[in-house]
Amino acid sequence: MHATSHISGQDTYQMMNQVIAFDADDTLWVNEPLFREAEKEFSGLMRDFLEREECAKKLYECVTNNLPLYGYGIKSFALSLTEIAIQISDGKVPNEILVRVINIGKEMLNAPVVVLDGVKEILDTLTASKRPHDKLIVATKGDLLDQERKFKKSGLAGYFDHIEVMSDKQPANYRKLITKLGVQPKDFTMIGNSVKSDILPVLEIGGRAFHIPYHTTWQHEVVKEPVVHPNFKELKSILTLEKYL
Repeated sequence: MHATSHISGQDTYQMMNQVIAFDADDTLWVNEPLFREAEKEFSGLMRDFLEREECAKKLYECVTNNLPLYGYGIKSFALSLTEIAIQISDGKVPNEILVRVINIGKEMLNAPVVVLDGVKEILDTLTASKRPHDKLIVATKGDLLDQERKFKKSGLAGYFDHIEVMSDKQPANYRKLITKLGVQPKDFTMIGNSVKSDILPVLEIGGRAFHIPYHTTWQHEVVKEPVVHPNFKELKSILTLEKYL
């Protein structure tokens, strides 16, 4: 992390003590494909009660309606799978299907953690160039136990000075985080795959944000409008971060 960072052709940003924050799921490692495969299997299991496309729609509605109660993550998803299976079958879903639904959740929790290409390389580079008072952190959301498990399996935890598992990623959550870290918004940079969660809230509070798109994004996280902001840049590869940090 160098003293000067170029956000665009016109912007040169003088760094003070800097915090570089990474999202975790689908930024550091594979996550969303696990949910899509689970959804596909679940829709197949429920085919005697509802057509696949409609089943997927009902599941999405159930998951999003349950977010305020359950939060984000695999456990929340698994509870919603069970709920919607009972609902769309009018309580007639066979026990063997319910057992399989429970096991889908367990298999997701126990799945290997696949670190994305380029992640270790850029973390090695940023760690080597980091100034003494700069911080390299993770700011992710989801279930605390599940995220801790994934960090342990990933082998990435040692790169970071701080790991924050947030209940949500709204501007207030980011303000609380930067207050805890003792920095100003202008000295906070967020890197992630979700425009809704990783980019827009950070820009709103006065930070900087780099978007690294992933090939699949949960419908709930999709933002259709393009982001136009002097503190924002979209990158094709995580490895190109070195050029800007």
